[in-house]
Amino acid sequence: MYSHINTSQVFVLDQDEALAFYVDKLGLEVHTDTDLGFMRWLTVCVPGDHSRQILLERPGPPAQDEGTAGQVRDLVTKGAGGGWFGLVTDDAHATFETLKGRGVEITDEPTDKGYGIDFGIRDPFGNRIRIGQLREG
Repeated sequence: MYSHINTSQVFVLDQDEALAFYVDKLGLEVHTDTDLGFMRWLTVCVPGDHSRQILLERPGPPAQDEGTAGQVRDLVTKGAGGGWFGLVTDDAHATFETLKGRGVEITDEPTDKGYGIDFGIRDPFGNRIRIGQLREG
């Protein structure tokens, strides 16, 4: 019935700050940056993989009325916005050192788990990101 997921979303409070973090610090690339009039559609993706995007969305219209958007902004500010996603790397330890050197907030260091090695980071808005080096099979 479905072939794949093409877009996921996280809430951010400032799209320019989000763009700097996701592109300059994480190393993702801009997929789409378009002013739709009612909102800025800003997505990033892993370089070379344009089939999957992350929408960096500001709380507000058209998805929410202003009252709801205010509540979402409050939750995001507290780090309770609920957004998270995972990225895959070929070398978790090297990626960890690169991100640490770029000043990315580390929530937990690389740990060997049954499925591979992974670690956690947080974006400037409290969204959680897991980065893993997955085992085959």
